[in-house]
Amino acid sequence: MMSTLSISEENYLKAIFHLYTHDAGIGTNAIAHHLNTKAASVTEMIKKLAEKKLLTYEKYQGVVPTRKGFTLALGIVRKHRLWEYFLVEKLKFKWDEVHDIAEQLEHIKSERLVEQLDHYLGFPKLDPHGDPIPDKEGKMCAMNCCCVSDIKPNSNAKISGVKNHSPAFLKHLEKMKLTIGKTVKVIDRNDFDQSVELVLNHETMYISKEVAENLLVKKIKG
Repeated sequence: MMSTLSISEENYLKAIFHLYTHDAGIGTNAIAHHLNTKAASVTEMIKKLAEKKLLTYEKYQGVVPTRKGFTLALGIVRKHRLWEYFLVEKLKFKWDEVHDIAEQLEHIKSERLVEQLDHYLGFPKLDPHGDPIPDKEGKMCAMNCCCVSDIKPNSNAKISGVKNHSPAFLKHLEKMKLTIGKTVKVIDRNDFDQSVELVLNHETMYISKEVAENLLVKKIKG
């Protein structure tokens, strides 16, 4: 299902998709912070999207996407992640370079192009940052991962994704060689500053609390 929404409306729907947890509605301040805009602008857009039956909003209850709104948002996310995969795997961009380009490409309306792109890429399940790519039915593979900060000491884990997609963070991980697919062992967590001691390729390193909270891993045996 391709949308006939404006770029701005699509950006709001995607933001709501990323913030929505099924447990509670999303506050306007959270949306404003995510999009780096003013709360008044968010309120105005919410009204427009509610009129189009793409979300519901009740005071003190927050914003909740409707089934139609959620489906449209999934389509935008699907395009974004497919384009990121294409840029990295086929055009050899680095993983810290593709987000802004995919932000532009995700608004292309051609459904045929998206389906042909998916077929050409071999129906990838994950984008370069480890995020699941929705298929044409909106289904995504389960991630079952957690932050390094949640892993118990003396545990082995495989790096599977990131919560922070900023170029600065991705470049930092690249410099430390903490990239997707690498296996690390969590040795200890510092009680003072919550930094984490890791072993990667038989070398010991220390990562900050912020890195540990934004680096996603899957626990493995051994």
